[in-house]
Amino acid sequence: MKLSKRGEYALRALIDFGIAYELGRPLLKIGELVEKERLPVKFLEQILTQLRGAGYIETKRGKAGGYFLAKPPREISLGKVIRLIDGPLAPISCVSVTAYERCTCPDEAHCGLRMLMLDVRNAIARILDRYVLGDVVDITLRKMRRDGVPIPFIVERLLGPGVPHTRPTAFVEHLPQGGFLAELEVARSDRQSAPAGKRAAKRKRAAKNSL
Repeated sequence: MKLSKRGEYALRALIDFGIAYELGRPLLKIGELVEKERLPVKFLEQILTQLRGAGYIETKRGKAGGYFLAKPPREISLGKVIRLIDGPLAPISCVSVTAYERCTCPDEAHCGLRMLMLDVRNAIARILDRYVLGDVVDITLRKMRRDGVPIPFIVERLLGPGVPHTRPTAFVEHLPQGGFLAELEVARSDRQSAPAGKRAAKRKRAAKNSL
């Protein structure tokens, strides 16, 4: 599988729509997307038309109009979007689940190349079919806030200035540093440690009040 420019731009646009959705400002004008992502407007319009036809986004006409997600980010599968834009996830057709075609190999069941490519296809699908747009949006916002990066689409004025964190992305063995899965693992670790920190603070207050 190779993500095309069309697929890349579609996902970048959807992530922006998802960020705006989560921050309470779901409607975006195409000019805002073009400015932020530096995408060619005509090409982006074609992509948005395709996404709208598939039921991922909707439009509102008029001076105050724009584009917005037609469903919550948690209901948008990354794998389905990529298949819509670029076709099957499989690197070769004989291991595809959605668009299988027999190859020219005389013995498909014992073809070493097919066995290898089947594992490649499954590894890709395990990530793209497991995670949804909402996961990517959550991790993106989390990292931007942690690093003190201004939130896009002027919403940072509503949220206040970001507070830079000095802690770098934690290294998670077997996961590339800075990658989505590594960031997801750090987020899970933070969520698990938060209740423990609250319990410790509660015990500390209780001990202080007993004095």
